Amino acid sequence: MKTKALRLYGKNDLRLEEFELPTISDDEILAEIVTDSICMSSYKAAVQGGEHKRVPDDVAENPIIIGHEFCGIIREVGANWKNKFKEGQKFSIQPALNYRGSLAALGYSYQNAGGCATYVVIPAEAMICDCLLDYNGDAFFHGSLSEPMSCIVGGYNAMYHTKVGSYEHEMGIRKGGNLIIMAGAGPMGMGAIDYAIHADRKPSLLVVTDIDDVRLERAKSLLTPEDAAANGVKLVYVNTNSVEDPKQHLLDLTDGKGYDDVLLMAPVKPVCELADAVLGYDGCVNFFAGPTNHEFSATINFYNLHYNAAHYMGTSGGNTEDMRESLALMEAGRLNPAVMVTHVGGIDSAKDSTLNLPNIKGGKKLIYTHINMPLTAIDDFKKLGETDPFFARLAEITEKNNGLWSAEAEKFLLENK
Repeated sequence: MKTKALRLYGKNDLRLEEFELPTISDDEILAEIVTDSICMSSYKAAVQGGEHKRVPDDVAENPIIIGHEFCGIIREVGANWKNKFKEGQKFSIQPALNYRGSLAALGYSYQNAGGCATYVVIPAEAMICDCLLDYNGDAFFHGSLSEPMSCIVGGYNAMYHTKVGSYEHEMGIRKGGNLIIMAGAGPMGMGAIDYAIHADRKPSLLVVTDIDDVRLERAKSLLTPEDAAANGVKLVYVNTNSVEDPKQHLLDLTDGKGYDDVLLMAPVKPVCELADAVLGYDGCVNFFAGPTNHEFSATINFYNLHYNAAHYMGTSGGNTEDMRESLALMEAGRLNPAVMVTHVGGIDSAKDSTLNLPNIKGGKKLIYTHINMPLTAIDDFKKLGETDPFFARLAEITEKNNGLWSAEAEKFLLENK
């Protein structure tokens, strides 16, 4: 079976190549990939090459397939897995296998298994670790985005609080508490807002900060204060550059109490220090954003750490149960990961999109691996449609879906490109 895949050979060395996949063993599964969304973690792997903790040292001689947010169809099942999986079954996947303590992950560590490909061989450890998940949704891109959504779910689940006089931790955000998502109008922030509003465990106050009015307005139009209120959450968007005293303004929104939970979505020193400044008693800061600078640091108030019972932690992914929760909420229509997507392209656009990811504005970049198409902003469909009927139709579909990518748009793309 031939595959076309984007392979990593070293620092900034990505190559789109065709090659022959090996015949699967009884312990492996052959799968067709339909969608792969590009993550900043893939960018970090691409620029760090073999220095990345999940990328093998010998990647120059044994290149890996990059991409870990993927969804597709099982095409052939090895004999040892026929009792659990079947040909034609749709799947999503948890890429961080945690197999026997190894850091190996799909999209980072394997020569024949990664998301930016037409076909892959899924290794036995993915099934052994129960990371190959059944997916019953109507859009493949939802299955891809269940991976970043699982990171968000994991972030919420890992936050914690304490009880006076007890050493036990109460896991999760404080139910009915004050939650702030800082630098929260980007793609992962959008997913975090959606989850906070529609998950079972909700805050009573949700504040979202950013310094970009365009991003804030987009977030506010898609994840509205009205919908949040209907779900029992007061949602407030704040541009911290537009208020005279950001710390006091944010504290005033809590009547001076401060925030029980802080999701910190950007590795920016002033944002980190503002998070520390607005934290309430027994509050928890989750440094969700992963810096590329190994020396990144910011100042925290150690007086509050001691006397205000402040908690600081960080998460960099979700587990399989977090992913199952994401898939279930999507299949039930409670989460719409389309709010994260701003660009769509084909496999031919994946290399440049990955290497230039920090410079491409907007949210998630979604790759359809069996088509060729330049990476295109959804906002540009209408203009392109003036001369191209294909984009004109995509513009019609997305406009009637509140400007969002959708199952209908995906179906049209796959049938007509």
